[in-house]
Amino acid sequence: MKRATLTLDRSYKVGQIDRRIYGSFIEHIGRAVYGGIYDPGHPLADDQGFRKDVIGLTKALQVPIVRYPGGNFVSGYNWEDGIGPKELRPKRTELAWFAIENNQVGVDEFCEWARRADTEVMMAVNLGTRGADAARNLVEYCNFPSGTYWSDLRIKNGYCKPHNIKLWNLGNEMDGPWQIGHKTAEEYGRAACETAKVMRWVDPSIELVACGSSNSGMSTCYDWEATVLDHTYDFVDYISMHQYYGNRDNDTANFLANTVDMDRFIKNIESVCDYVKAKKRSRKTMYISFDEWNVWYHADEANAKAEKWLEGPSFNEDIYNFEDALLAGGMLITLIKNADRVKVACQAQLVNVIAPVMTENGGRIWKQTIYYPYLHASVYGRGTALNLLVECPKYDTKDYTDVPVLDAAAVENEDGEHVTVFVMNKSPEAMEMECDLRDYPGCRLEEMLVMTCPDLKAVNTADRERVAPHRTDAGRIEDGKLMVKLEGYSWNVIRVKR
Repeated sequence: MKRATLTLDRSYKVGQIDRRIYGSFIEHIGRAVYGGIYDPGHPLADDQGFRKDVIGLTKALQVPIVRYPGGNFVSGYNWEDGIGPKELRPKRTELAWFAIENNQVGVDEFCEWARRADTEVMMAVNLGTRGADAARNLVEYCNFPSGTYWSDLRIKNGYCKPHNIKLWNLGNEMDGPWQIGHKTAEEYGRAACETAKVMRWVDPSIELVACGSSNSGMSTCYDWEATVLDHTYDFVDYISMHQYYGNRDNDTANFLANTVDMDRFIKNIESVCDYVKAKKRSRKTMYISFDEWNVWYHADEANAKAEKWLEGPSFNEDIYNFEDALLAGGMLITLIKNADRVKVACQAQLVNVIAPVMTENGGRIWKQTIYYPYLHASVYGRGTALNLLVECPKYDTKDYTDVPVLDAAAVENEDGEHVTVFVMNKSPEAMEMECDLRDYPGCRLEEMLVMTCPDLKAVNTADRERVAPHRTDAGRIEDGKLMVKLEGYSWNVIRVKR
């Protein structure tokens, strides 16, 4: 049996984990809003039409922040369409996803949903078809107390207290030719700079995210960030990253190795940020908002055949298998390992659309396979990320060389009493793992959770949950060392108490 060694030293810290790296995303696409968070005819709908079962699973995930309203959708969105009496709101053609938007859920409703789900809002503004004026008006509507046109209109619409949204996206994927109002880096950089200024003049307390590259494969990647940050460095707090992975070639080894690409992408963006910092002789460090990440490929064929111009259509509904859950866990580990620079991250998306939670319109709800790594990381992955030294076998794939068989991260939790180790085994073979806990004398193994399945393609449905974690006794602590047997192809959460 192969062996791996982990070394933990509490003096070697990556950094404090910002709770917002466990964020999520709701876009006006498919059934994310209509049939997802909002289903007024459902037996479990509350007085505002929000599904209480979706709110319940959101609370269970302890989602700290949710990005809204897009995504591609925001680049053609007039936010004013979604406020005021619902019967007066217009229906619009929605060109990002070729649907009809009925605007029954807008800014106010989403902020109310977020309050009921115990989460915060990360609001995106339209820099595709609109710009600084609409953005500053939206900040005034959401955050200004009273006494102005937009703040008083919010009060008239039934929300006396400001929504007090503190984190804002300056557009979405503006480097992409598919984006409504696509811009060059120079065009976007100037627009983002001027928009950031006026938004901050309305509310100096907000934080702002500039658009980075849509994915690491964009031909303009890194040049885009350098140009955009040259314009915006002094006016924003974060640069965004987006990345999705799929297994279209049915190559599991290569698919699970994508965490190598994700880590490299983060490191490269950090380098660009630091280059601009040096160029500007700035003392300010630019941080990263990884505000779209997930597995995404299962729905490609269905999306291509989807009927256009429907309201709340079934669209982009990936049904995730066990293999996808492993990579999702590995991506979460990668975020934790880069917690010194990645301060915000959003798994895209929350419900129905490439999501951990699925629903039937008017009916049942269930947890997809990717729900569980997200749950474990969000609940147990808060505190200080430690610099975990991993020695394990490596392998080569079509796209990568020297891929570690294990992805692992360690967190000294906020309570000061627990250390949590997350491990994803990419190998089909079981492995003996030893973790040195010399810096935690007298500790004991409190709990070990494992998620594995003999069928990599197994999925969960409303009728049957085939992929779920369970407790195991496969670990022990002897002489200050944690000894664990890792199952082949497994997601593992090991909780140690001091």
